[in-house]
Amino acid sequence: MRDSRATKNSTREPRGGNSTPMTLRLCKIVITMLSSVFLLVVAFNNVTDPNSNYQFVRHVLGMDTTFPGNKLMYRSIQSPVLHKAFYASIIGWEAVCCALIGSGAFKLWKVRRAPHMEWKQAKGLASVGLTASIILWYFGFMTMGGEWFLMWQSKVWNGQDAAFRLFVFMALTLIFLNQADE
Repeated sequence: MRDSRATKNSTREPRGGNSTPMTLRLCKIVITMLSSVFLLVVAFNNVTDPNSNYQFVRHVLGMDTTFPGNKLMYRSIQSPVLHKAFYASIIGWEAVCCALIGSGAFKLWKVRRAPHMEWKQAKGLASVGLTASIILWYFGFMTMGGEWFLMWQSKVWNGQDAAFRLFVFMALTLIFLNQADE
């Protein structure tokens, strides 16, 4: 005969002696929330000091600091309207990622003591936000900025190292969040 206490406890987090799953859940919530806070600061900086990073976007898209005589200059975008549109879309993407990750972290906080399946399902929103952020840094900055617009050739307007750091941080957070903690 099964002990009803064992069945009841198997659907909830361990109490008493083994607090590892709860500790890991709390760590995952904190690290996930830090990703959201980081993006909040980035978006805030871009909105309150728009010219600093706008100049970065303008120079990368204009390809005006790439190697002289480069045969890929046909890719450059010279239109200030398109520069501003790209910049606004980057800020919007950052804000959406921030909101998704932050909402996901809050959802995780609310279910931190829930059974395994409920906890696992609650990871979805933060995972989508982290993936969207990875897309921004990996595809938007490293692939498009770095390779298509040849940002890597610029000594002044090269954001590849920063983009790589952000890609790695978001990717590690996504991996950590989705690892088993039971």
